[in-house]
Amino acid sequence: MYKSAIIVGSAVFCAVMAGMGILSLHEQEKASKDVSAQASVPQAAVVQAELSSESASGHTTAIPKAKDGHFWANASVNSTAVRFLVDTGASQVVLTPSDAQRLGFTPNNLVYDRKVITANGPSFAAMVELKSVGVGTSTVRNVEALVVREGLHTSLLGMSYLGRLSRFEATRTSLILHP
Repeated sequence: MYKSAIIVGSAVFCAVMAGMGILSLHEQEKASKDVSAQASVPQAAVVQAELSSESASGHTTAIPKAKDGHFWANASVNSTAVRFLVDTGASQVVLTPSDAQRLGFTPNNLVYDRKVITANGPSFAAMVELKSVGVGTSTVRNVEALVVREGLHTSLLGMSYLGRLSRFEATRTSLILHP
């Protein structure tokens, strides 16, 4: 149940997400301007939702597409900043040992009993629970995550977080998170 396939592939991501919806022309132009104005590691931006059926706060979070074609999210995890590659192919949120250590876990004391496949081949991971993961206005509590022993160079924001949002959608310029 907890086996995780970690696949980094923006082509697959874009193909799956293409049918999920499109922002209005106004939001696309705004997101496009935001992308060009940001540094190489974009921050999530909060945008006003257009429909009254959106979240109670009325806000969504837009993560601009980076120049490398990926969506990079700067999240608050247990009140600590962590940079993630958004990966819908990852079943879980996946942490590098260095990010896990910054979050208060001791990588050498974890039990690496989960076999996983990373972009660099097979590895082992340890299950941990994160008290909270937040990107913009989209915060999820008690999120299952894996700490990969080796073979991962950046932490992944996977489906154990994304799947608990009311929805998320991709456009050509942004990934939109709905709390």
